[in-house]
Amino acid sequence: MSDGGGSAFAVAQQIGKSLFLPIAVLPFAGVLLGIGASFSNPTTIAAYGLESVLHPGSAIFSFMLILSNVGGAIFGNLALIFALAVALGMAKKEKGIAVLGAAIFYLVMLTTIHVFLGLDGSIHADGSIDPSVKEGAITSVLGITTLQMGVFAGIVTGLVAAELCNRFYKQQLPPAFSFFGGTRFVPIVCMIFGIVTGVIMYFVWPFIQNGIFALGGIVQASGYFGTFFFGCCERALIPFGLHHIFYLPFWQTGLGGTAIIDGQTVMGAQNIFFAELASPNTEHFSVDACRFLMGKFPFMMAGLPAAAFAMYTCARPEKKKAAGSLLFSVGLTSFLTGITEPIEFTFLFLAKELFAIHVVYAGISFAACHFLGIAMGTTFSDGLIDFILYGVLPGQAKSNWMMMLPLFAVFAVVYFVTFKFFILKWDLKTPGREADDEEVKMMSKDEYRKATGVGVAGGTGAAALANLTPDQQKSAVILSGVGGVDNVTEIDCCATRLRLTLVDGSKVNEAILKSTGAGGVVIKGNAIQVIYGPSVTIVKANFEEFVEDIRAGKIDRSMLEGASGGGAAAPAEEAAPKMQDCILGAHLTGCMMLMNEVPDDGFASRAMGDGVAVEPTVGKLVAPADGTISLVFPTKHAVGMVTPEGAELLMHIGIDTVKLNGEHFETHVTEGQEVKRGDLLVTFDIDAIKKAGYPVTTPLIVTNSSAYGTVRPLKTGDVKAGENDLVELLG
Repeated sequence: MSDGGGSAFAVAQQIGKSLFLPIAVLPFAGVLLGIGASFSNPTTIAAYGLESVLHPGSAIFSFMLILSNVGGAIFGNLALIFALAVALGMAKKEKGIAVLGAAIFYLVMLTTIHVFLGLDGSIHADGSIDPSVKEGAITSVLGITTLQMGVFAGIVTGLVAAELCNRFYKQQLPPAFSFFGGTRFVPIVCMIFGIVTGVIMYFVWPFIQNGIFALGGIVQASGYFGTFFFGCCERALIPFGLHHIFYLPFWQTGLGGTAIIDGQTVMGAQNIFFAELASPNTEHFSVDACRFLMGKFPFMMAGLPAAAFAMYTCARPEKKKAAGSLLFSVGLTSFLTGITEPIEFTFLFLAKELFAIHVVYAGISFAACHFLGIAMGTTFSDGLIDFILYGVLPGQAKSNWMMMLPLFAVFAVVYFVTFKFFILKWDLKTPGREADDEEVKMMSKDEYRKATGVGVAGGTGAAALANLTPDQQKSAVILSGVGGVDNVTEIDCCATRLRLTLVDGSKVNEAILKSTGAGGVVIKGNAIQVIYGPSVTIVKANFEEFVEDIRAGKIDRSMLEGASGGGAAAPAEEAAPKMQDCILGAHLTGCMMLMNEVPDDGFASRAMGDGVAVEPTVGKLVAPADGTISLVFPTKHAVGMVTPEGAELLMHIGIDTVKLNGEHFETHVTEGQEVKRGDLLVTFDIDAIKKAGYPVTTPLIVTNSSAYGTVRPLKTGDVKAGENDLVELLG
C-alpha cells in the first residue's frame, strides 16, 4: 500500500471510530423513542386494549410522551451530535477545545447560510420559505432556518474543527495579541472558518444535494439487486472498521430515500422510519426506507447463532463443554443484541472463505426482507431488542414482522449446514477443534487485526513509516541527546528551560542537545535543564507529545536510530537589521550584580542572553522600560516583555522558584498588556521564598542580545526600581 493510500485509510478508519461514538448512543435513544412512540400512538393503544391506562392526561401516557420526545430530540439533532463527536475523535490534543470549536463552527456556519438565504429571497422576512424553493431543501436546525444538510454538515464541522485544533492549539501570536494565542485561538479560528465554510456550502451544497437525490434515485431504481449489493458491502467492510462510513449516508441522507411525513420532508432511511414510528398517521412503515435497516435480523438472530451451534457440533468430545459455553454465549449475544464481533472475527480469522460466504448470505438477507415487504427499523444492530421494539410492538399491520419468522428458520438451516460442511471438509480449527495444548477461545477484532494487519492503517502487519514533521525531528534529536525514551521519567519546563528527570544522567550528550538550538545545558545528577528561552513551552509540548506517541506505539522506535544533531540543527538565521539603541531601568530595588555573578550556571553562562541581575531588598518587580507583556508564566515567577525598539526581555525572579508553583508570588499584569517604565509587574515575598530554600537573585535578560553590538551595565551597587538606568543596549 502506498503512503498516500495508508494515510487515506488511517483517516477513514479514524473517522469511522469517531462516528461510532454517537452511533452507540442511538440504541438507548431508540429504545426511548420506540417505547414512547408505540405506547402514545392511538393505533397501538387500541390494538393492545390499553385505553383505560394510556389516554391523554394519564400519568403513564404523559411519561410515554416524554420518552418519545426525548428520543426524538436525539435523532432530530444528530448533526450537532456528530459534529461534537467527530471533533472529539479526530482531535489529537486538547479535545475539549476541539469540541467547543466544533459547536461554535456549526452555529456560525448555519447562521451564515441563513443570512445568504435571506438575501437571495429563499427565506422571507417573516421566516416563511419561498414557494419556489425545492421541497425539503431548507429546514430549521436549532432554531436556525438553513439548508438541509443532515449529518454531513456535522461530519464536515467535526473534521474541520478537529483539524483547526490540531494545527492551531499551540499558535503563537505577536506579543500584543499573545493573550489570544494557544488554545484560545482555536475557537476564534473556528468562528472564521465557520463563516467561510458557510459561504462555500451555500453555493456548493445545492449541487451536492441534487447529486445525492440522483444517486438515491439510481439506488431505489436498482430494486432488489441494489439491496443485495448494499448488504454485501456493509458486511464486507466489517474487518476494516469502515462499515459505519458506508451505511451512514443511506441512513441519514437523501441517498436512503425521501418522504413527506406529517407535512415535513424527511431524508434518510433511519430518519424516515423513526418519523413514521412517531407519527399517529402511519399505517405501514416504508419498505423502501427499511430495506437499508432490517436486513441483518435474519443472520444476526438466526444465521450466526446457528453457525455457533455448527461449531459446537464439530468440536472434539473432550473440548465440547468448554467450547459450548463460549459458543452459547456469543450466539446468545448475537441473538439478543446483534453484537456479532466475537463469532464473525473467529471464523474470519480461521477461514476467510467462510466469511466470504457470510457476506453473500448477508446480501441475500437484505434482499429477502425487501422482497417479502418487511418494514422494520433499527438503531444499531438487529437483535431481539430492536426486533420487539420496531417490529412486534408497532404491530403486524405496520411492520409485517411475522414474515421474518420463516426467514429465521431458513437462515438458521442454511448457516448450520454450510458451516458444518466446510468446517469438517477443510478441518478448520474452530473453537473446540484446537490441538490438545491450545486453549479454547474466540478471536477478538484486535487479535484478528494484529495477526493479519487487515484494518490496520498503513500496511498489512507492520506499522507504516511516515516522515517526521520538523517539530518531531527536533524532539527526536532531543530524545537522542538525553539517552532515549526509556531514560526519561519526567518532563516539565519553567519560563526558559526544559526540565527533565532521567534514569541515568550520564547518558546526556550536550553537543546533540545544543544542536537543537539550546543555549546551554545544566546537568545536576539525573535532573537536567536544557535552556531554550521563552519558546520553551512550545518545545516542551512538542517533546511531551512525541514521547507519548512513541510509548503508545504510534511512532516506531526504530525511526529514532541514528537521530543526532546533524540533521536537526537550527537553520542559520539571516542577518538581522541593526537594532535601535535602548536604555533599560532597574527592575528591582536592591544590589546590582553582573550576569556572571548569578548563582546559576544557566544564567551565569549567558545561555539565554546577556544582561544584569539584582539581589532585591523589596519584593516588587517593575517594568524596566515601556513595552508589551509577552509572557506571564503560570507559576508567576517570570515575566517577559518586548520594548518598542524590539528588545526582548525576560525577568526571572529567583533561582529554581518554578518549584514553588506560584506560592509567594502575585502578578499584576496579563499577556498582551501595554506597560510603562516603572509599572508594577509582580509582587513577591522575599523572606518566604528564602525560607523555602530558594535564592531571590533576579536576572534581567535580553534574550535577543545577540542582535545588539553591546550590552553595557550603566550602574553598580545599590539601585532603585523604576528610577536608575541599569543597562544600555547599543545596536
